[in-house]
Amino acid sequence: MIRNPVLPGFHPDPSILRVGDDYYLATSTFEWYPGVRVHHSRDLVHWRSLGGVLTDRRLLDLSGVPDSGGIWAPDLTYANGLFHLVYGVMDNYGHGFKDICNYLVTAPSIDGPWSDPVQLPGRGFDAALYHDEDGTSYLLNMVFDSRPGRGFAGIELQPLGGGEPRLILENRHITEGPHVYKIDGWYYLMVAEGGTGYEHGATVLRSRSLEGPYEPDPAGPMFTSRHDPGLELQKAGHGCLVQTQDGDWYVAHLAARPSTPRGRCVLGRETAIQHVEWVDGWPRVAGGVAVVEVPAPALPPHPWPPAEEEWSTLRRPASPDWVTFDGDQVTIKGGQSPYGLRSPSLVARRVTGMKCAFEASVTFEPGSVHQSAGITAYYNSRNWYHLAITTDGLVLTGSDRGARTVHFTGDPASRLGLEFDGPVLRFSCDGKPIPVELDATTLSDEYADEIIDGQIRAFGFTGAFVGLWVQDLAGEGGRATFHDIRYRLLEDVGEPLREE
Repeated sequence: MIRNPVLPGFHPDPSILRVGDDYYLATSTFEWYPGVRVHHSRDLVHWRSLGGVLTDRRLLDLSGVPDSGGIWAPDLTYANGLFHLVYGVMDNYGHGFKDICNYLVTAPSIDGPWSDPVQLPGRGFDAALYHDEDGTSYLLNMVFDSRPGRGFAGIELQPLGGGEPRLILENRHITEGPHVYKIDGWYYLMVAEGGTGYEHGATVLRSRSLEGPYEPDPAGPMFTSRHDPGLELQKAGHGCLVQTQDGDWYVAHLAARPSTPRGRCVLGRETAIQHVEWVDGWPRVAGGVAVVEVPAPALPPHPWPPAEEEWSTLRRPASPDWVTFDGDQVTIKGGQSPYGLRSPSLVARRVTGMKCAFEASVTFEPGSVHQSAGITAYYNSRNWYHLAITTDGLVLTGSDRGARTVHFTGDPASRLGLEFDGPVLRFSCDGKPIPVELDATTLSDEYADEIIDGQIRAFGFTGAFVGLWVQDLAGEGGRATFHDIRYRLLEDVGEPLREE
């Protein structure tokens, strides 16, 4: 069986692709490096991370992007012996504007090397490619109209090499995330609708012509969770189809698992896979809902060996001038404050379970009040917790939508830890619990959303992280070394289930 989510934790907007016997999933990474995370499978059940495609500033510059800006909805395709990756970099999404640049890179192998980015039209986001049978490639994207009172304007299509764009579908209900497939003489257009929250869903339309008109499946959405708050997988939508070697069909899509019905999603938006049946010429998911257990294709099981720790870095790529990895040891040169958007020194990994633990030993001597080092439970620049060694001793600070609070002070410690216990977050030092229970749900997509007087101030698209954070606000060269770093999932707090 396929057990959903196949990619737990922050892995939204999946683009799935099969090349021969290999399946690839590309997902959004927003303000985190490496950009566009790719996973690999040979049976749709077991997945391994191949890391990120966009590893340096030649391919991606995230300096200064807002929280939940950066990489939005990548699209991975294969044609003419090349992998094609289309991605958008969102510099601003507020005040009725979407400042986005779309890019295309190609490579002969999923491992690269990837070409220099080619800039594509940026009239909207969620750009994707369709490679037609005659060899012509087309660019799809949703159109964003920034005039007051406008916004989502539909889906457009244009030849990749140039030519006038054509609107092939008018906006229905926040229509975005387009993908086109040609099957048995029909062009099928799959789109996401309803927004990426609890009204989310995926709709399929079809036409005999690539340029439309497209008619929707009379049965309604291909799948959605909007009508049933009791479903384990909520927010189901933004799908992408794939056909197996044996002719079976599946759809990869994003979903989320709130801790309470329609509550906050600390794990962010995750990737799930559903089986697809063709009924009367339409691709459909049984019952129109996303489920946790799905029959796997009749492919030989292909588990992968245990993976090494995989880190992400915030807004700047990992480079030797500020971070080095030596086995289980990570040395970090301090960077900007928590609210700086250019050069923070945060090395982190996704939270993948509602109950999990993270700990590390740290060697650090703060040289001034401008320096600190420790561990963090982090969502974005405005919502985080940081247990740090400072000149004032050990300090646990939280930021709640930008308002800082000191929750605990104590003597310095060498071993720092934290535990997520559903909606509760606890920290520890040298194996002893800190007597403070914190609200873990402030590290959620829903809490990160800030809309004031109808104007978007911030979106929450990323999910929670745990990691290693060093600050050196005066740029005086402060460094910290972390070792014996452990992340594990828990059945009950204190009971190890498995290490990732």
